[in-house]
Amino acid sequence: MAKYSLVIGINDYPGTGSDLSGCVNDANDWAAELQRRGFDTVGLIDEVATKANIVRAMGDLVQQLEYRDVGVITFSGHGTWYPDQDGDEKDRRDEAICPHDIFRGHPILDDELFEIFSQRTHGARLVFISDSCHSGTLQRFASPLQEDLRKVRFLPPLAWLDEDEYETRLAMEYASQAAPRGRPRKTALVLAGCKDTEYSYDAWFGGRPNGAFTYVALAALKKLPAEATFAEWHRQIRAMLPSMDYPQTPQLDGTTAQKRWPLLESSIEGD
Repeated sequence: MAKYSLVIGINDYPGTGSDLSGCVNDANDWAAELQRRGFDTVGLIDEVATKANIVRAMGDLVQQLEYRDVGVITFSGHGTWYPDQDGDEKDRRDEAICPHDIFRGHPILDDELFEIFSQRTHGARLVFISDSCHSGTLQRFASPLQEDLRKVRFLPPLAWLDEDEYETRLAMEYASQAAPRGRPRKTALVLAGCKDTEYSYDAWFGGRPNGAFTYVALAALKKLPAEATFAEWHRQIRAMLPSMDYPQTPQLDGTTAQKRWPLLESSIEGD
């Protein structure tokens, strides 16, 4: 059994006026914990984390997974949305993550992630951990306890998309009368920092910036026994989030079997 991980952290979003503070620390913290657990880890930070590089690195990780291998991908940065073009979204919006070069108008759509993750070998375990927002209310804040550092980090489509293209895509979205088709997306187990309708937060702990979700998730992980499952990890995270300062509700999305996977490990049972 082999273990591979890819950690992505983006503070720098040129051309948007929406830089973040804690995402690089998030990536470094995930890398340290995953390496401690025996993962062969690759990192993409700030200007290296372009769309082309992220898609290539994700694809490389998924392609090298063999039966019983474990792959973990973490992303910390902005999220956004894009008018859905293929009718697979109930809200007619594709959720997306924002690479460093989002200002060129190229988000990484959930459809693209689905196609990448679908390439995993049967019996390999793939986990995507995202400390970002994934809906029309995509924001990261500084801690309410640090008023001098608090900044709204909203990255709407018009922050990175040409206005004419945005209007054209939006018109196409509303002109479509077809009912959303929907399709299963259980190719990877997804652990996310908040609901689609909530915000993720840039937080400060002991004077150091982190994503609130990443900080809590790692703290909870270190307290769990080796035989714990992802469902148990999620329950421990939910014991701390949402909170008064950070009203975000971490989500665990996957099949029942996936949620029972042993934490960052593999076994011969289940898929």
